[in-house]
Amino acid sequence: MRRKIRTVAVISAAATVLTMVSGVAAGAPARTELREGHRLAADIRYTEYGIPHIKAHDFAGVGYGYGYAAAKDNVCVLADTYLTVDAQRARYLGADAPGNSAFGSARTSLASDLHFQQVNDSRVVERAVAAPAPGGPRAEVREIVRGYVAGYNRWLRDTGRSRISDPACRGAEWVRPISELQVYRHFHALTTIAGQGQAIDGIAAATPPSAPSDPAPVPPDAAQRVRSALGDRADMGSNGIAVGRDGTANGRGLLLGNPHYPWHGGRRFWQAQLTVPGKLDVSGASLLGLPLIQIGFNKDVAWTHTVATPTTFGLYEVSLVPGDPTSYLVDGRAERMTSRLVRVEVRDEDGSIGTVERTLYSTRYGPVLSPVFGLPLNWTTATAFTIRDANQGNLRGLNTWFDLGRTRSTNDVVDVLSRTQGVPWVNTIATDQSGRALFADVQVVPHVTDELAARCNTPLGRAIFPGSGISVLDGARGDCAWGRDRDALVPGIFGPARMPVLTRSDYVENSNDSAWLSNPRQPITGYPRIIGDLGTERSPRTRMGITAVEEELGSFTRRSMQDLLFGDRSFVGEREAGRVAELCASLPGGLAPTTGGGTVAVGDACTALSRWDATMRAGSRGALLFERFWLRVEAHDLWLVPFDPADPVGTPHTLDTADPSVAVALGDAIAELRAAGIEPDAPLGENFVVVRDGERIPVHGGHNSHGVLNMIISTWDPTAGGVEVVHGSSHIQAVSYTGGRCPDAATLLTFSQSSDPGSPHFADQTRLFSDGKWVRSRFCERDILSSPALRVVRLR
Repeated sequence: MRRKIRTVAVISAAATVLTMVSGVAAGAPARTELREGHRLAADIRYTEYGIPHIKAHDFAGVGYGYGYAAAKDNVCVLADTYLTVDAQRARYLGADAPGNSAFGSARTSLASDLHFQQVNDSRVVERAVAAPAPGGPRAEVREIVRGYVAGYNRWLRDTGRSRISDPACRGAEWVRPISELQVYRHFHALTTIAGQGQAIDGIAAATPPSAPSDPAPVPPDAAQRVRSALGDRADMGSNGIAVGRDGTANGRGLLLGNPHYPWHGGRRFWQAQLTVPGKLDVSGASLLGLPLIQIGFNKDVAWTHTVATPTTFGLYEVSLVPGDPTSYLVDGRAERMTSRLVRVEVRDEDGSIGTVERTLYSTRYGPVLSPVFGLPLNWTTATAFTIRDANQGNLRGLNTWFDLGRTRSTNDVVDVLSRTQGVPWVNTIATDQSGRALFADVQVVPHVTDELAARCNTPLGRAIFPGSGISVLDGARGDCAWGRDRDALVPGIFGPARMPVLTRSDYVENSNDSAWLSNPRQPITGYPRIIGDLGTERSPRTRMGITAVEEELGSFTRRSMQDLLFGDRSFVGEREAGRVAELCASLPGGLAPTTGGGTVAVGDACTALSRWDATMRAGSRGALLFERFWLRVEAHDLWLVPFDPADPVGTPHTLDTADPSVAVALGDAIAELRAAGIEPDAPLGENFVVVRDGERIPVHGGHNSHGVLNMIISTWDPTAGGVEVVHGSSHIQAVSYTGGRCPDAATLLTFSQSSDPGSPHFADQTRLFSDGKWVRSRFCERDILSSPALRVVRLR
């Protein structure tokens, strides 16, 4: 068999040479010998949809190819990342420009810069880089990062800022060459996003009191406030399903990885395969700019992650020295806060560059805060609040994901997680050739036992800890410091022996609830509250996942796993839509009440609800009406049958349609669609679309509160002609093991490989997602070389 390799690009250090090669026999691609003195080299083999398979003779080379290819697809997003972690957003974009939401909660670029400049001035990342493994990056990781930087800079040098095709940064002076330190700073910003990253505004704005003041009382709704504040910021989730030998048709392992991540910005996934013959061969996706596969598979093991419930930070309330608000007491002895004068450059409206200076303060526990999380964390003359992030200084995760790519069994996965202790805020779900299914929540968690929380939580901590896992400990007592386990690599975190781990031969599942019900046949118990709750209501998405897996158990195939996800079943819709339709039909005079006391004619809405197939597929009629209705109902506890821990999948159930708020929610949903000119039975895909370069692409999927596994969270404005997906299904993989060297896998990157509107891979996989189609994964050499879209770039 002979076929055509479309293009082989041989790129030397001195010049770029493009050679068209045709008629190359499969398995014998054209080769270019390296000249002596060339230290970095990689082959980038592009297959369908612009997916690069990067092969090199060493780790620096595979990083070189990754950096070059990632820059080509997403240079503007990456450059914005480095601008952020370098604390130079205000210098180039202005103080009031929005912060980069990929790396924290900063509302403005000035607040972002003040935070990251303080991090940079502290040299916490430099100390972590200098540390030997496992605390610092292992030698192979350092080589990959070195190559990545060279590859990124090479693409930028060859292309030039003025010739960047993406208008988001074409010619921008903030698109610059990068250093290895910036890559490590990037990773550190991601590890701390669930801790200090959520408190950037509070850190940047904290100043000593200028007049005598008293601590604010604990609000009676403190627990609800913090849940709402953190919930409003949540823009990540996931489903992970691992099926073992007793659950699959072929008696081997099967995995579904379905992370729900942002569709835009610095936490986009990017697909690749990384191969160093005899040393590494792993395929999957990474967060942009991190040259390691973070969700993926090799010939023996497939793994994914789900955003986990453990709280990765804690607060301390410190008692201040009378008359000195920058000193605090620990066991009766005064300690001075650490003050740091932070300077950042700021572009003024006239284009001139000025400097903003602000003194930020820290205690032994971490930075001092002003109010965040909806809580009155006021710095008064009596007390102050400070945040401790368990991921501070964590670069260990780089070693974690390098080693995961080389595992050979789920036992190896547990060993890697336990040895490296670098996973910052996610669970791990995995399977292997032998058919074991693994759930492991071995990640970074503050060592706050239930006993420590009971003994040391302040009144505010006692109010919020049970519902959120956020402790507010008494900083005036030395015995309230976080504990340490013997098997923990760093002080203040739980060792792996304390963390929830479950291996099964049937299945494990997680959809962002705690470890408790990863398999309802063997609930996991015995872990501290800070790791997660026990015996509490599960989300509709968790209940849908367990229900759907149990229905298919024993006959699972890769295809049926794909169908499970894109079936778009609504757990709530299947159980409650009929009752809502009956309520609709019973409304007097065919009129539904609306907010404000008015009414709206139900018209065809009752028929649409009664005929709805209870899915959120693009062609589903009545789905949009039910979604707009349910989003108004979900916040209320309107169940006739409440949650019962003895039946955690089946309860709660039966919506109380006699409650007046249910009819009002229905009336408001009908009125909303009618005002937009949308019929109640209009197919979901007619009005639930994303617009890409003028093209309207229908989207399918639904909210967590509906119990739809294919979760899509969007902004929806019926007057705008479309939606924009905020976060949802992103890099999806279904991996089945068959006993051979080539896994049977299918993948999909819902938002496509490139953020550049001029790229052919800006929306190509988005169209596949719209149609419910997947991409055949090409893992083995023969599969890569037989791709009809094969294009090889030889980078020298």
